Amino acid sequence: MKYIEFGIGNRWIVRTETEFEDGTETEQQGIIRPIHFHSLYLRIWIGKTVFVADLKEGCKKSRKSRSKIKIVIGISSY
Repeated sequence: MKYIEFGIGNRWIVRTETEFEDGTETEQQGIIRPIHFHSLYLRIWIGKTVFVADLKEGCKKSRKSRSKIKIVIGISSY
């Protein structure tokens, strides 16, 4: 699964994170093609609380162990 994110709080303003079947992941600057649209989401991370609004999965709130400030709009892709 690929996640293409635009926003502040990541290493780059535009990045692509790729998750592999074995659980490892890589992060690359820019948009890595091909893009096979799966869903669109908004992630707001303030402190240890993360709010996610996703077109496919709906809205959810979770807690993380590390504290950050992050606001991104993303596309999940196959």
